[in-house]
Amino acid sequence: MSPLRPPSPKLLDKYRGDDAFALYTGRVRVTGGEAAHGRASGVATSDDGALAVNLRLPIELGGPGGGSNPEQLLAAGYAACFHGALTLLAGRAGIVVGELMVEAAVTFARDPMDGLFALSADVRVHLPGLDRVLAAELVRNAERVCPYAKMFRHGIDHVVAVANPSQSADSREDAL
Repeated sequence: MSPLRPPSPKLLDKYRGDDAFALYTGRVRVTGGEAAHGRASGVATSDDGALAVNLRLPIELGGPGGGSNPEQLLAAGYAACFHGALTLLAGRAGIVVGELMVEAAVTFARDPMDGLFALSADVRVHLPGLDRVLAAELVRNAERVCPYAKMFRHGIDHVVAVANPSQSADSREDAL
């Protein structure tokens, strides 16, 4: 197994094209588990088997806790992506960030507009020892680069559709 390394700073090179150029697609399947409810007792599994998470309704929502939940998973993705974007930008600029830490909180809330549900995020970046003005500039630039930050700011292209009924769950397993 080769040692872990950060991605190349070339990842920051600008792309020019008419359509989005896919670099990677993560695929996860969620099943309902014991309560037949993905959020309350589901299992999230990635197509490559690297992710296998038991989902549980948090205590704050009346559940037993004891597992992860969608808000934690989204916060983890956001924090990791933002950390990576900031690290790439700092590296390209020759800035040593030292003990960089990114904390993300994703809140599941009632939406006052429609009475249903909404998400919000709060991201805090810790850059100890770095000049505050330089740290703020790095964070602003990372916010422009990080696709999670862009998603929260502008939304995301998405499709929700019923799967082909002639394709069984077992035959889709290979596709995942």
